[in-house]
Amino acid sequence: MLSWREGSSRLLYAVDEAARRLGLKPGLTLAHARARVPGLVVAEADPAGDAAALKTLALWAHRHYSPVVQVDGSDGLWIEVTGAAHLKQGEEALVQDLIGRLSARRLSAHVALAATPGAAHALARYGGRRWLVLPPDQGALGRALAPLPLPALRLAPETITGLHRLGLASIGALEAAPRAPMALRFGASIAERLDQAHGRRDEPLTPVLPRESIQAALPLAEPVLTAEALATLITRLVEDLCRGLEKRALGARRLDLLLTRVDGSLQALRIGTARSVRDTGHLTRLMVRQIEQIEPGFGIEQARLVASLAEPLQASQQQGLAGEMVAGKADLSPLIDRLANRPGIRRLYRLAPVESEVPERSLARLPALAAPTEESWPAALPRPARLLPRPEPVETMALLPDQPPVFFSWRGKRRRVKRADGPERIFGEWWLDDAEWFAVRDYFCVEDEEGRRFWLFRNGDGADEATGSMRWFLHGFFS
Repeated sequence: MLSWREGSSRLLYAVDEAARRLGLKPGLTLAHARARVPGLVVAEADPAGDAAALKTLALWAHRHYSPVVQVDGSDGLWIEVTGAAHLKQGEEALVQDLIGRLSARRLSAHVALAATPGAAHALARYGGRRWLVLPPDQGALGRALAPLPLPALRLAPETITGLHRLGLASIGALEAAPRAPMALRFGASIAERLDQAHGRRDEPLTPVLPRESIQAALPLAEPVLTAEALATLITRLVEDLCRGLEKRALGARRLDLLLTRVDGSLQALRIGTARSVRDTGHLTRLMVRQIEQIEPGFGIEQARLVASLAEPLQASQQQGLAGEMVAGKADLSPLIDRLANRPGIRRLYRLAPVESEVPERSLARLPALAAPTEESWPAALPRPARLLPRPEPVETMALLPDQPPVFFSWRGKRRRVKRADGPERIFGEWWLDDAEWFAVRDYFCVEDEEGRRFWLFRNGDGADEATGSMRWFLHGFFS
């Protein structure tokens, strides 16, 4: 629990979950808090340090998730993911990844993804859910906002007090109330916040940017509207940026295009590369392919291209008949960049062996251009071409302890076994989990009457129940 001094009083600045359950909340005087709960442990708050830490967190989110990140109050962030969610395999995957990364750093967070900054702010702070991805249609937005309390609109405290006196306690009730009397009594702030939350008025964000990032900007004499004009604009920005990269002997790994519309709202695109790149043609092509994601509205009046991640250029690039050449060898990075930056495509990776006997632990996803690893899979033992994400239970009939199944049923279809090979016994890794001290799996490669081959295993050695449940599972398919 933290406290700070405001005037002549000392107030609670922040409280943990245990204190909230005891009825304590920020803003309560420390004297009243100690009267309610004797023996409180209270430390001095550091608002300046918190603000610096929040800005650091914003730069971290900018690096990992989006080119547009803005600090929201003293304990929140706005992250505009419209042009960058595809790099995390979609919006829901991005939210899950964000929560997981914050949890790994012992930071708890409530995350809401909505069509407007105001709605995201309201749902994250007052929606009551750990995370929420709201559908983009206006009806869902209005239904989600309607039951939320008035503080979710970021209105002044005196305005909220006045609205409560009128019997208005929720956003839905305020939305249904006549606007003219409200504007006469409380000013224009109510209509502005309602319109921002519901998307009837834009709320521009001002992104934080690393100080050391290399940028290129172009003044526009008149707003840009067409795709052809945007492509020309991007080409000039990339050329200017690459000249700046060349002066520092760097190549781009990530580019952020920030476009300001005439209404003040911001459009953003992000592309990434597998290696550091300074080839203007390649970077321009990657960026121009994303033009359909830009909504110019009444026109783009400001444009800026930022190399938000730059690294030393690994090697000089020379064009060859097979595409890009690096050190005399065909370079796959341009192809990987083109595929990885397509909206909706799953992240590209390659599988690499891991030193483990348990099949689902014996491989890992690595970046597509990662260096080869020294480990290898056992050449003398059969391994399926496709391994299921997790073993799926099957119904079987088999003679214990070491005979293969006579038949098995999987996903409603019964298959008779024509040939089988095995068992291959795999023991649990007791040094990782005590529950695997006696664990045993017996794997069989079986072929059904249609010639399809499957990888089945029995959980247990067929004799001792301490080694497993004796149930059968399907784990993979052979080509």
